[in-house]
Amino acid sequence: MSEKNHQKSHTRLSRRELIRLGAAAAALPLLKDAAAFCQISAAEHASLEWPQYAGDHASTKYSALDQITAENFSGLKIAWTWRSVEEELAKTHNLKTWAWEATPLMIGGVLYLTTSLSQAVAVDAGTGKMLWVYDPETWKNGVPSNNGFVHRGVAYWADGADSRVVYGTGDGYLICLHAKTGKPIDDFGEKGRIDLTQGLGRPVERKLYGVSSPPLICHDVIVMGSKVNDVPLAGEMPPGDVRGFDVRTGKLLWSFHTIPHKGEFGYDTWKNGSAETTGAGNLWTMLSADDELGFIYLPLTSVSDDHYGVNRPGDGLFGESLVCVEAKTGKRVWHFQIAHHGLWDYDLPAAPNLIDVNVNGQPVKAVAQTSKEGFLYVFDRVTGKPIWPIEERPVPQSKIPGEQTSPTQPFPTKPAAFDRQGVTEADLIDFTPELHAQALAALQKYNYGPLFMPESFEKPTIEMPGIAGGASWSGAACDPETGICYVSSVTLPYTAELVPSSVPHTGYIGKMRPVGTMNGVPLWKPPYGRVTAVDLNTGDHRWMTPVGNLADEVPALKQLGLKNLGRPARGHLLLTKSVLIIGQEGSTQREGGSPSDVPKFQTVTPNLVAFDKSSGKRVGEVALPHNATAAPMTYMHKGKQFLVVATGGANLPAELIAFTL
Repeated sequence: MSEKNHQKSHTRLSRRELIRLGAAAAALPLLKDAAAFCQISAAEHASLEWPQYAGDHASTKYSALDQITAENFSGLKIAWTWRSVEEELAKTHNLKTWAWEATPLMIGGVLYLTTSLSQAVAVDAGTGKMLWVYDPETWKNGVPSNNGFVHRGVAYWADGADSRVVYGTGDGYLICLHAKTGKPIDDFGEKGRIDLTQGLGRPVERKLYGVSSPPLICHDVIVMGSKVNDVPLAGEMPPGDVRGFDVRTGKLLWSFHTIPHKGEFGYDTWKNGSAETTGAGNLWTMLSADDELGFIYLPLTSVSDDHYGVNRPGDGLFGESLVCVEAKTGKRVWHFQIAHHGLWDYDLPAAPNLIDVNVNGQPVKAVAQTSKEGFLYVFDRVTGKPIWPIEERPVPQSKIPGEQTSPTQPFPTKPAAFDRQGVTEADLIDFTPELHAQALAALQKYNYGPLFMPESFEKPTIEMPGIAGGASWSGAACDPETGICYVSSVTLPYTAELVPSSVPHTGYIGKMRPVGTMNGVPLWKPPYGRVTAVDLNTGDHRWMTPVGNLADEVPALKQLGLKNLGRPARGHLLLTKSVLIIGQEGSTQREGGSPSDVPKFQTVTPNLVAFDKSSGKRVGEVALPHNATAAPMTYMHKGKQFLVVATGGANLPAELIAFTL
């Protein structure tokens, strides 16, 4: 971004006026005060761009741009398409990638993004022309840990003429590039890179450690997470430490030990010395920050093994916890654990949303965390105090020898759950008596019950929600003007079955499978995919609407004439001043039938759908060549509002699609 765009404006301009000036930028000679457009403040300029992964550090996924509206949404046309450079590299080296999950940034007329193979790319925002590409050659170190070749994006930082693109790679390196050229910055770390497998307090095999989500830069500190498999693939898995690095030099500034070291807060929640050998508890998803407070919010994940806890007795902080730390020091400010001694792979899967609301007449700086459980946990982001009471309630106890489950788990009193939780016979499908009878018979094959039902050696245990949500890494979008949070979720339960582990001294591991269907018909009542509007001023649900229609792809449901059932597929959100936009993924098959196998994607009703924010009514749609695979983003460029979304990956072409009116 040029230095002039950081200067403060001497002319007060409304956001709408700024957008109109953007439209007139091509005719600047006709403007009497053209300098006013070039001298808008950084904050005002950012409102025309997309400078952070989720739009801003608050992870709102919100833009105030309103050139695209409910009335004209269906009139959007493809402006350009960019085919990912990963395709050529994958063919050359016979590599198999996952979904292309990148959401670009847009700063100064340039999009910055990554490919599934951890290549960094710059693309012209107006034409889709590639400006540069940097390949860290991640593929030379083999298939990355946990989900293989997949990546979500970069972070951007600038100070005057010094502008940088920063990201982590699938094989565990932190990379820092010149934003203008894509060349490594030589005086950052070792010629532009830092080996993240070093400095973790125990030896770490590179094949067990990597990065797939973008870092966050706050107060000149790069905050880095990692991806580590929840299943123990070695006697000692890598720890999930979150670390802060100086953005200028790459110097390590601090480490937050997600599995506490001896003498640290939380160490006593690990019994029998299990903190010394247990791994994961990492930050694999995105994170958020309050720049004014200088606080970072870390949504942490389960520890390994995520379904067998005999070797790690105790509550196990900071597994499955939201932790607030100081950006400059990494010092813990507050935390909340959403699952004690977790046994369900209930990672906190998405960046928390930071939003200012008014509760009972009092202004509150809130943080709202979506979860796989189907709860939205809402706290005062300064103190960590729940906005509405969260109660510890009794839950079923494990009968596995040696397993010491927590007698209680936390349940928010508000907001209500946004998706189906637990299983009873009343949840079974009842479209016809025959289908209901089939579902009832199928249910008897499983161990089932309420939320937090523990595993059994007798039958596979149904987890509802399953490992893909409730809410997944697509998370939620929040409207800063109304305080309403929009949560995308799926009803897609999995079964957990304990099987002997091949790793010495680990006992058992959890084997996960989707619950079987009846020729494509789920056992449960719909909706199978939905979006829920939650008013964070009151904690009440405003509305819920299904997303997609499973009957479009299941003949047995289509024959019944059923509509508006929702589809059990992740929905990616973008919120603007005018509409809520959702791009839903297609269907996924695994080559070997396991969640760890390389996926094969099928295209199912590929489109971007616009919903009325106040009612949830569907108001428009545009077709995509393939289903969306990441959150859409929007920006203003030379007077036009662009809407951009990633599609494809794996067996499908990985493409970036840009729409304008």
